[in-house]
Amino acid sequence: MSCTVAVSNSPVFSPSHHQTISTFFSANLSPRPLSPLAPNPFRQSIAGDGPSTSGSSPSAALLKRKRPARLDIPIMQAGFGATATPRAAQDPAVEEERDGFYSVYCKRGRRAALEDRFSAMLDVQGDPKQAFFGVFDGHGGAKAAEYAANNIDKNVMAEVVKRDEENLKQAVKVGYLKTDSDFLEKDLHGGSCCVTALITRGNLVVSNAGDCRAVMSRGGVAEALTTDHRPSRQDEKDRIEATGGFVDCYNGIWRIQGSLAVSRGIGDRQLKQWVIAEPETRVIKIKPEDEFLILASDGLWEKVTNQEAVDIARPLCAGKTKSQPLVACKKLVETSVSRGSLDDVSVMVIQLDRYMQ
Repeated sequence: MSCTVAVSNSPVFSPSHHQTISTFFSANLSPRPLSPLAPNPFRQSIAGDGPSTSGSSPSAALLKRKRPARLDIPIMQAGFGATATPRAAQDPAVEEERDGFYSVYCKRGRRAALEDRFSAMLDVQGDPKQAFFGVFDGHGGAKAAEYAANNIDKNVMAEVVKRDEENLKQAVKVGYLKTDSDFLEKDLHGGSCCVTALITRGNLVVSNAGDCRAVMSRGGVAEALTTDHRPSRQDEKDRIEATGGFVDCYNGIWRIQGSLAVSRGIGDRQLKQWVIAEPETRVIKIKPEDEFLILASDGLWEKVTNQEAVDIARPLCAGKTKSQPLVACKKLVETSVSRGSLDDVSVMVIQLDRYMQ
């Protein structure tokens, strides 16, 4: 992967992150030098658009210097992490990996711009056994997914340090709710589903709000660690209707107020009464048979079953041969696309053996 150093006013990175990566998608599918003729989305032009034509005269034209070639300076960023593209990036795909820790691959669907985001925080508080990962599936634009990718890890970790091991679920809940309330205070629209994995003290703490999902390979057997939040779920339907909302089905898709097809997430201010940000969380101790964890947006899970995902990824992520988790991520995404997915598809694979205690 290619990395740069970021500026403190970047919307992507915060200097307070230690070893944090919140990526907003590069147009490069593999590390390679840019062609001199290709436009570079990371560059900011400092040259003018051209010489003025007003008030020109023959003598002035003779004295006028030839305009120099356009000079581009890369936009750099302060802190640790990967390159960040502009908010309006229309990149078809992005890939990234940290060997032995995690790999991620995201591919744009039919939309004009990729609305998925992801984040990865390693060596939390200087501890190589602590990490935080997330995949965020935006809807109604990428603003909420972008905000969550930038802030939910900080908000959760701020709560984790205040609590003991018995209260990790509460720490995650408070972190999610703060991220949501802070986003709603801004003049931003849209929403985002989330799935996150906090690894601390040998615990795997997996949470979700919406239909992003976490699936673990335990000795080759798929185990879903989250349950999708959709209005078709009876408990979610009952909760929505108990607070004055309604759920109906149109063309086979259940929606809240005839609009949104997920029942939890960050943002969605117009439906906030019913689309809550409170996550469901599961805490498990990482065991030797726990091989890897898949975090993915619904673009994968609508076309690939939990066990299929493990079966596709496992030969590339576990066993005696050299692990190739990035190849596994790409294979999962392409499988979904080949089966007709038109949605953005984001897949992250996390190697769990690094976090055994």
